[in-house]
Amino acid sequence: MKDEKKVQNSTPKNESRRDFLKTGSMALSGAALMGLLPAGVRSNAYAAGSDAPEKTEVKIGFIPLTDCASVVIASVMGFDKKYGIKITPSKEASWAAVRDKLVNGELDASHVLYGLIYGLNVGIGGPKKDMAVLMNINNNGQAITLSNQLKEKKAVDGASLARLVKTEPREYTFAQTFPTGTHAMWLYYWLATYGINPLSEVKTITVPPPQMVANMRVGKMDGYCVGEPWGARAIHDNIGFTAVTSQEIWKDHPEKVLGTTLEFVQKYPNTARAMIMALLDASKYIDTMANRSQVAKIISDKAYVNTDFDSIEDRMLGQYNNGNGKVWQDPNYMKFYNDGAVNFPYLSDGMWFLTQHKRWGLLKDDVDYLAVAKKINQIELYKQAAAQTKTPVPKDLMRTSKLIDGAVWDGKNPKAYAASFKVRA
Repeated sequence: MKDEKKVQNSTPKNESRRDFLKTGSMALSGAALMGLLPAGVRSNAYAAGSDAPEKTEVKIGFIPLTDCASVVIASVMGFDKKYGIKITPSKEASWAAVRDKLVNGELDASHVLYGLIYGLNVGIGGPKKDMAVLMNINNNGQAITLSNQLKEKKAVDGASLARLVKTEPREYTFAQTFPTGTHAMWLYYWLATYGINPLSEVKTITVPPPQMVANMRVGKMDGYCVGEPWGARAIHDNIGFTAVTSQEIWKDHPEKVLGTTLEFVQKYPNTARAMIMALLDASKYIDTMANRSQVAKIISDKAYVNTDFDSIEDRMLGQYNNGNGKVWQDPNYMKFYNDGAVNFPYLSDGMWFLTQHKRWGLLKDDVDYLAVAKKINQIELYKQAAAQTKTPVPKDLMRTSKLIDGAVWDGKNPKAYAASFKVRA
C-alpha cells in the first residue's frame, strides 16, 4: 500500500532518511537527558523568587496516542527544565486509570480527554471532583474506523452505513474510549447526523485506545472512534478503513487537554503554570513541520505509543489514505500549536461537551454551563503562561464553529442547543 501512495507535497521516504531519524532522535533524546541543550533551554527563565514552582518534579499521565506528543517532547527535549520542573511521563493503560489516578493524586496532571474532565466535575463518568483544564493540547487527528466486513456490504460512509443498519438489522457494535470522552461524542454525533441513534439502534462499548485494532481483528466490533495512530494502524493491518476523520465532523475541534484537579492548581499554581509553559514550547516545536518526522520517531518508541513509525508519521504530516481508495493531503491534520490557536482553553469548547452529555442522557439536568466552564478552564493562569512564552491569546473566550450536520455552536445558548437535536437519548 505504501508504494502505491501518491500524495502531493509528501516527505520523501528512503532508507537514508530513516537511518538519520533513528540515530538523530536517539542522539537528541540522549542530549536532552544529559542536559546537553542550548543555554536558553537550560535556563530557569520563570523559576526564580515567588514565581518558582512549588513542586519541581511532576508526573504527567498519558495514553499511547499520537496526541501525547507534547507531554513526551516536553520531557525528552528538556523544555520542562527551562521552567524549573522535571516532567516524568507516566504511561497509563486506560482512560479509567487516568481518571482514578488524577482523582487520588497519583498523577499530578495528565494528557486527558476533554469530556472526562468535565464529566468528573459534574459527577458523571466517575467520582465527583473539582477539576481543572490548564490548556488544550491538540486539535483534530482522530478518526472513525469501520471494518472491512462493512466495506464488503458497501457501508463506507455515514449514509450507506445508515442504510445497512436499517435494511439488515442485527447487533452492530461500535467502540469508543470513555463514556464522557471526546471519542464517544464524535462517534455519537456522526452516527446521529445520519439518523442512527447510538444508544438504541446500535451497541456501543468502551475499549482502551491501544486495544482497538486487536478487538476489531477478532471481530468484536464493526467500527470504532479513537485517536491516531490507531486509525492508520487498522489500514496498515488491512482490517478496516477510515470512514470519516474527526476534523470532518468539526474542523479544528478541541481534543485532549492538560488536565488536573482544582486542588492541585490551588496548591501549586506556579507549578501548574510551568507545566503549561513547557507544553506550549513543546507544542511549538512539534508544529514545526520539519520536526514532525523526528517527533513521530520518538513517540513510536515502546515506552510511549509502541507502534510502527509509519502508522504515526503519515497522518502527523497530513498524508491521509483512508484505506478505501482515497489519498489526500489534509490541511486539517493534527495540530498542536497553530500560532497559539490550538492551546487556548475556550469556555465554549468545554461547554460543548456538557451539551452533548445532556443530549445523550449522561447529564440528567441542565447545569449552569458557563459557570462550570469558568470554574474548570484556568483562563488567567493560561494567559500568564502565554505571555511568558509569547503565545498569542484570542480576544474572545468563546468561538463559533459549524459541525458536520450544519449546526452552529457558539456557546451563547447551551441549554437550547442541547435540546435542539432530533436524535437524542
